[in-house]
Amino acid sequence: MSGPAARNATAQQPIRVFVVDDHAVVRRGMEVYLEMVDDLEVVGEAADGRQALDRIAAMAATGQPPDVVMMDLVMPRMDGIAATSALAEQHPEIEVVAMTSFSEAERVQAALQAGASGYVLKDAEADEVASAIRAAQRGEVHLDAAVARRLTESLRAPGPRPAEALTERERDVLKLVAQGMSNKGIAENLFVSERTARTHVSNILSKLGLVSRTQAALWAIREGLVPAPSRSPHTGRPE
Repeated sequence: MSGPAARNATAQQPIRVFVVDDHAVVRRGMEVYLEMVDDLEVVGEAADGRQALDRIAAMAATGQPPDVVMMDLVMPRMDGIAATSALAEQHPEIEVVAMTSFSEAERVQAALQAGASGYVLKDAEADEVASAIRAAQRGEVHLDAAVARRLTESLRAPGPRPAEALTERERDVLKLVAQGMSNKGIAENLFVSERTARTHVSNILSKLGLVSRTQAALWAIREGLVPAPSRSPHTGRPE
């Protein structure tokens, strides 16, 4: 991991959070809660994707970008999917957590494709929101169990390549990814270097035609390599 997230992890500084939502009451409510959590700090907000990109660019120019952006997916001017894609291109060191309602679950797949590291439901408990932010800062992904089940169904047709495309070792790595291990954890579990673990993950994504470890985890659930989550697990993301 590199960038602000790594510095925060080392120095135990608060995680810098930027909130994007077109409803002021949502932004204010999240800010009030997050400011009560010792390891989280709201450093900015925006009412749409375009405003978010402009403000984050200004923050980055001063050397103080946010670590994690909480991104609403449905907004005027520029929606969260387009903003997430732009952030991934312009500021790859910043993690994005999509905020969605259950009825908008299909949009999550597009957000993950655009570069979001995870998602959380808008009606999630406050501590789950905090957990999602912390997971993103660690280079992991927060999955809501109910949405995960819907997303695995959306992978069915047209689906990624079959499991036979993976070697036995890659299947082992994929199982660990879906169980919530980071590259470091995978390396320790399989007695290989972290670089080797990272290479395995990259090869898995390439073979399956996927773009993120979140999608790979959902694929593993769909294929029965790991059981579907009964609650929200954390799943690693490339470092």
